[in-house]
This record gives sequence, C-alpha cells and structure tokens, in this order.
Amino acid sequence: MDFNIKTMAEYAAEGKSPEVLFWVGCAGSFDDRAKKITKAFCKILNKIGVEFAVLGQEESCTGDPAKRAGNEFVFQMMALTNIEVLNAYEVKKIVTACPHCFNTLKNEYPSLGGNYDVVHHTQFLKTLMEEGRLKIEGGAFKGKKITFHDPCYLGRANDEYEAPRILLEKLDAELVEMKRCRTNGLCCGAGGAQMFKEPEKGNKDINIERTEEALSFEPKVIATGCPFCNTMMTDGVKHFNKNTEVAVKDIVELLAEAEDL
Repeated sequence: MDFNIKTMAEYAAEGKSPEVLFWVGCAGSFDDRAKKITKAFCKILNKIGVEFAVLGQEESCTGDPAKRAGNEFVFQMMALTNIEVLNAYEVKKIVTACPHCFNTLKNEYPSLGGNYDVVHHTQFLKTLMEEGRLKIEGGAFKGKKITFHDPCYLGRANDEYEAPRILLEKLDAELVEMKRCRTNGLCCGAGGAQMFKEPEKGNKDINIERTEEALSFEPKVIATGCPFCNTMMTDGVKHFNKNTEVAVKDIVELLAEAEDL
C-alpha cells in the first residue's frame, strides 16, 4: 500500500495513542483472500483520516478456535497474553473485521481482565458515516443485485443486523434478502472451529446449502462481513461454477471499490 500503518509501539514511543486499535486477526493477517479485506479497510480509514494502529508482531490469535474446539486452557493462555499487551498500551477501543475476534474480545475477555470498547468494522464505518466523516457514493454498484449473508457471531450472537445493511443501502444497489436471514440466518459452516476440520458425513455440506440459497436470487454480489464466511461462500460459488458471474466480497471491499481506492 502507498501509506504507512503505524503500530501501537510506534505510537507509544511518540507518547501518543490512536483513535482506535485495528485488530487484524489471523485470517486478515495470513489468508491471502482475507488480506484484501484488511487492505480495503485500511485504505478507507487512511482516506478519511482516522488515526488507527495495529499491534503488528505483538498480536496473537484471540483464542476463539481453541475455545470453540473445547480447549479452555489454551484459550485462557492466549487471551491472557493478549490482554497483558492491550492493557500495557492502555487500549480503549478496538475495531476488527472478524466477527469471531469481535465476539471473543467483546464478550469473553472482560472476565479475564480485558475490558475494551469492541466494535465490528461495519459498526465502526456506520458511526463514521453518521458523524459525516465517511461519505459513500455507490455509483459503481447502482442497480446491481446484492444479497448479504449474516455472520453468526455478528448477528445471532451479538444482535447486529442493521449496520451492514445500512452501508450496503448507501451503495445504491438492489439489496435482496435471503429467506433465512437476520435472526433466522443460516450458518456458512465455518463457526465453532469447524473451519479447521473436514465436514462430517451427510447429504450436503452446509456452505453448499447456503450458497444455493444465495444464488437462487441471481445476485451479482454475495456480500459478507466475515473472512470465514467469505471463504465458505466463495467455495460454494466455485462448486456451482458461478465464480465468473457472482463475486463474494466483504462490505469494506465494496465500499473501497465504490470510492475507487
């Protein structure tokens, strides 16, 4: 990217603190597809002048997959290490593009001594838009049919359904809702550490079922707000050989494209 992203250590060395810490997460750091989501989000924040920092080498996994897989000891070990780092920097506000990180940092770190204002990237961008700092013009997507897949850890686990949809509506696109959406949404199949294991025997993989539902509306874009969901829905679209016709993109990627970033 053509701009520098500062770390919390660099801010601390200057005796300053950023407006927000961007928790990148494992997917956003290491998965080639999810890196594009990370870059799109950083480009938007940089363009509108939000002072943000990352932990860089000091960031570790939140421990979500370990906890979901049943290893509470490993989860607490990872969480306490992160909390020690975050508290040393006196972090107040955290934004993340991963609902799994969001849910863990927001709901499971407080009992271990990690108390922060944690927001999902769609919530953060919605707030910036309401404050007049972020202006969205969606000419590139005007009239295009977009359907949104609700991430479980954003929707049903944390009751956030509006922020992603408010941002999508600003793109002037035609937002079509799947039958199973919002509180009745269907999981993509990656939650609960299922992302990291082979599916169990059955009649149909859950991501194929979900993608089939999305494709029935003939959208141009399946929008997601989670790197895990993005992977599962992308695999589903490839399964139906629709990857040249239907794009699977995170909301921030759509906003960055609309702004030609």
